[in-house]
Amino acid sequence: MTTSAVLSAALLLGLAVAVVWGVVVYNGLVAARQECRRAWSNIDVLLKQRHDELPRLVDVCKGYMAYESQTLQAVVTARARMGEAQTVLAVARASDKVSGAVRNLFAVAEGYPELKANENFLRLQTRITQLEDQIADRRELYNAAVTEWNTRIAQIPEVAIARAVGMTSRALWHAEAADRETPRLSFG
Repeated sequence: MTTSAVLSAALLLGLAVAVVWGVVVYNGLVAARQECRRAWSNIDVLLKQRHDELPRLVDVCKGYMAYESQTLQAVVTARARMGEAQTVLAVARASDKVSGAVRNLFAVAEGYPELKANENFLRLQTRITQLEDQIADRRELYNAAVTEWNTRIAQIPEVAIARAVGMTSRALWHAEAADRETPRLSFG
């Protein structure tokens, strides 16, 4: 074999290794991106279920909470904004508003013994509380998938392929500053 044939074979082998490496890295990035989408989809399913339960909750409460229209309206308004949200960040913020409105509604309902004894209210309260817990769990899984994604597309050597094909970072689901403040409670 001549030197040029050996050099050509080595060059072809090196090129083949580079192509295989690029395909493996790209496929790994695609899998990580799909995991982010799957994690978000799991949250979205739960948000839809909660969205469907809220009108029933408001209807049950209306008959008992005649003087709490502002509380009920807050749930209705938050639910409507949830439907308008388009981005992950907007959905996260709208979902947090719904959760807050529902927590407030449940707190106000404590002052209505007849409502607390209503079987439909108790069933809806339990269902929505379970959904809220599941949403919190899924947010943790979503944030783990996004953290993995954001880390991979920022590390060498994946960063080169990620940038070349336009892969960008994703936003974590996080609490807003107002959600981290200590609530003021009044007992009087």
